[in-house]
Amino acid sequence: MSIPVRIVAASLAAFGCVTALATVTAHNQNAPAGRPRWNVAHRGASAYAPENTIPAFRLAAEQGADFVEFDVQLSKDRQIVCLHDNSLERTTDVEEVFPDRFRTVSEGAQAVRRWMLDDFTLAELRRLDAGTWFDPKFRGTRIPTFGETIDALRGRSGLFIELKTPERYEGIERLIMAELEAKGLATPGADPRTPVLLQSFTASSLQILAGALGTKLPIHFLVSARDAGPWLSTEGLAKMKAFATGVSPEKTIFATHADGLKRAREMGLLVTPYTFRASAVKGYPDVRAEMADYLERFTVDGVITDNPDQLPPRR
Repeated sequence: MSIPVRIVAASLAAFGCVTALATVTAHNQNAPAGRPRWNVAHRGASAYAPENTIPAFRLAAEQGADFVEFDVQLSKDRQIVCLHDNSLERTTDVEEVFPDRFRTVSEGAQAVRRWMLDDFTLAELRRLDAGTWFDPKFRGTRIPTFGETIDALRGRSGLFIELKTPERYEGIERLIMAELEAKGLATPGADPRTPVLLQSFTASSLQILAGALGTKLPIHFLVSARDAGPWLSTEGLAKMKAFATGVSPEKTIFATHADGLKRAREMGLLVTPYTFRASAVKGYPDVRAEMADYLERFTVDGVITDNPDQLPPRR
């Protein structure tokens, strides 16, 4: 049986201090001093339940995830909800419930219909089925709010909160911090059973969190392969360290910018690559072997995975 003995340390570069987050499952007991080995469930246990929903979040916690990663955006009436895409049609039945509420947008050379999240109020979003697309047994699953997600995971797992396209939602950073404050989670270590980390691909949003809002919570900067060159240069890392305590790189970056990621670790930034999934393994026999390689050969501080139950034991 796994005993919850979680110890998480994150360097807060913007303030030049180290913040203890607390609690990581028993597979971290042999981690080097001060370095975590996080099992981060990507959109919950999204290989087995519909992404960004309470069933996926709860299953991830049951499978031993140290953190559950989820995406937050705003509804039309500025309620914080969990959804990855900017539009609703991929993961809900919005086309059936609101057939005429689409926008026609240009994507490349095509004009396509999109049911945009921010065109719908929370009350309208609650009418949508966010589970059947994945499996009929999840029929009736709803898009959760940020508050509902916190309540579902509190005391069971940490929160790895991704601000998704925050440039679309002016003021979302302040709303997120207000919700965390209301839940008693706005400061590191406030609830050792529920550590909190914030991340985004949008540097300006993280700069608001670390600067204007002055949060002491750990912050990770998501870096795609496309943007790796500028950000993993010496100058880019110095800029990153001014607002982030860690970097979450696309995993393919290790093949092209290993030196930059090594420098990031030497500067005290934690490294948590994405996304490891059993359905998309290349060059390894299975996702467990792939994650083991990144954890041992690259000594990353955690992996973001659709399959939290497949985290390998320490060698």
